[in-house]
Amino acid sequence: MKTTDKIPTGKLKRAGKILKTGLKVGKNYASYYGDKIVNKKDSKEKLDRKNASDIMKSLQELKGGGLKVAQMLSMEENMLPKAYVEQFSLAQFSVPPLSAPLVKKTFIKYFGAAPEEVYDQFDYKSRFAASIGQVHEAWKDGVKLAVKIQYPGVSASIQSDLAMLKPLASRIMGLNLQDADKYFKEVEAKLIEETDYKLELKNSLELSSACAALPGIAFPKYLPEYSNERVITMEWIEGIHLSEWLKTKRATANRRNIIAQQLWDFYMFQIHELNKVHADPHPGNIIITPDEGLAIIDFGCVKELPLDFYTPYAGLLEPDIMHDDSRYEALLIELEMLYEDDSAKEKAYFKNLFTEVLSFALTPFRSASFDFGDKAFFKELTDIGERMSKELLTSEFKPNRGSKHMIYVNRTMFGLYNLLHNLKGKVETRMSIQTLELT
Repeated sequence: MKTTDKIPTGKLKRAGKILKTGLKVGKNYASYYGDKIVNKKDSKEKLDRKNASDIMKSLQELKGGGLKVAQMLSMEENMLPKAYVEQFSLAQFSVPPLSAPLVKKTFIKYFGAAPEEVYDQFDYKSRFAASIGQVHEAWKDGVKLAVKIQYPGVSASIQSDLAMLKPLASRIMGLNLQDADKYFKEVEAKLIEETDYKLELKNSLELSSACAALPGIAFPKYLPEYSNERVITMEWIEGIHLSEWLKTKRATANRRNIIAQQLWDFYMFQIHELNKVHADPHPGNIIITPDEGLAIIDFGCVKELPLDFYTPYAGLLEPDIMHDDSRYEALLIELEMLYEDDSAKEKAYFKNLFTEVLSFALTPFRSASFDFGDKAFFKELTDIGERMSKELLTSEFKPNRGSKHMIYVNRTMFGLYNLLHNLKGKVETRMSIQTLELT
C-alpha cells in the first residue's frame, strides 16, 4: 500500500481539502439530477458510489476525526447506502500509512527519542493503519510489542474538522442540521478522548482487569513506561482479524458459536455490570489467536453509561415492557425519544415509529437464545432502518430524537449485532450476568 509522506495539519489546509471535497460532492449531485431523468435507480447508486469514493479519498489524506466518523458510519449498515458502508469500512484497518521518515519524525516529537533508541528493534513499516493512528511491531527485552503511534495534528484538528464535516455528515445520516448539535458535541468529546492515549491506557487497564475473569477472552498486557499521550505500547497478540479468520477452514460452526457467545457475554457484562463499554466493536478490534482464542484490543473509545441513562435503557430490554403502556411511555420520555411537550399527534407518530423499530431490534433479548445468522432478520432490520430514515427526512416533525448517549450505545449494539451476524452465531441471549462463570 502506498504510504503518506505528509498530512495537512494546519486548520486552513485541512479546511481547504474538506471544501474541495464538498465542491466535488456538489458537482456529483448536479450530474445526478441530470442522470435521474433517464435512469433514476442507476443514477442514485452511481451518485452514492462517486460521493463515497470522493469523500473517502479526502478523509484518508487528512486522517483523524473525519476518518473516525467515516469508520463509525460504516457500522450503520442498516441506515447508510451500501456504497458508503463499503468505502467507509476501509477506515477500520485499511488506511494508507505514514512513510518511514514521517513515522520517525512523529515519534521523536512525541517521545523525545527515535524508536530505535527506545526499543531494541522497531519495524518502520506499519502493520495496521486506521483512522487516528497506526501500529508498528517492536521488540524490547525479548518481548514482541505493538506500538500505536498517533498521526500528527489529529488531536488539534478534531473540532475544526468536525465543524467543517457537520453539514456533510448530517446529510448522509439524515439529521436535521439545526438540531444536531448535542449529537455532534458528544461525538466531538469522544473523539478528543480517543486522541488521549493516557486515557486509553487507563481504560485498557481498568476494563481488561474487570473482564479478566470472563472465560476465553484475552487482552493485551500494556507497558505504561513506554506509553504517553500520543504513543501506547502493549505486548503483541498473535493472530488474525475476525474478518480474515472467517474466511478460513478454522471457522467451524461450533467455533463460531463459541466466539459469538463470548462476544455477547463480554458486551452484556460491561453494559449491565460495569455501566461502561468498549464502544468500537468492529472486526479490526477482534483478534482470533492461533489456538482459536478470542482477544479484544483497542480501548480508545469507551462509553460510560450514567445511571439516569442506563436505568431507562435497561428498562426497554425487559420482555414485557411494551405491555405496560404508561411505564413504557415514561421510559421513552426519559430517553428523550418523546418529550413532555409533544403534541398528541407528534407523540403518537414517534411512539408508533420507535415501537416498530424497538419491537424488532430487541428481538434477540425476547427469547432464551437467538440465531444471528438469520438473514431474514437482518434484511428486515435493514428495511426498517431505511424506512425510518426516509420517513424522518420527510416528516413534518423535527426528526432528531434520543439521548446523546444513544449514539455510542446504538453504535455498540449494532456493531455487536453485525459481528455476530458475520459469525452466524447462535447465542444464549437471556443468560443472566450472574450465571457467567466469573472464577
